Amino acid sequence: MAISDMLTLSEVALTLGVSKRRAQQMAENGQIIRVARGLFDRTSVERHRVERGTGLTRTWAEHTAWGAIAMLSSVAPMGLGDVQRHRLRATLLQMTDPADLAVRLRDRATVTIWSGHRSVNARIRQDLVVPDRKRIGLVEDNTFIDGYIHTDNVHDLVRRYRLTQDTAGTIMLRITDSVTVDLFKDLPAFIRTLAAVDAATSLDPRERGVGEQVLVGRLELFRENSRR
Repeated sequence: MAISDMLTLSEVALTLGVSKRRAQQMAENGQIIRVARGLFDRTSVERHRVERGTGLTRTWAEHTAWGAIAMLSSVAPMGLGDVQRHRLRATLLQMTDPADLAVRLRDRATVTIWSGHRSVNARIRQDLVVPDRKRIGLVEDNTFIDGYIHTDNVHDLVRRYRLTQDTAGTIMLRITDSVTVDLFKDLPAFIRTLAAVDAATSLDPRERGVGEQVLVGRLELFRENSRR
């Protein structure tokens, strides 16, 4: 790893707006990656910053996050009671900041990164719910896999394809617990919204801008439909 790919403890604290002690605790908890004494993986720090925002925004529980994505896709939310639906609907009607929305949706899945033989890429895709980036105008990178899977299916997939957990890997598994995302994989609007949510927390500024633009459109359409 090149020195340009690493940050010092002071740089981590400054980037995330936390104390050095808090930065050390985050490394111990696995929230960011420590690569050597006093040195941290830049990408893990940047990803944490993008996904968690300023730290002032309260994130939604997993089932609430999926309910919000469903509502923004004109799909009936699953696993939410009437009171929860009413509160979530009211919150979404007031939202205008796509970055704020993306942070609130952060806990929809647990992100893990794996490596495996490149020959299995096409087959792995069939076992995942992979949001089609082309639906929001982004180019699909076939060398990198990014998809959702229910926690009950992870062990079997890892065993079948002999995957190894690796922070430098090219297979990102977004693991869900409360929602079976397979139920939504054939709903274009839902997959498009999900692709936008993923892009809105990308480390690439252009991708992040595209994702946020789509989410702005979703929020506007949601408000428009609610007035009918």
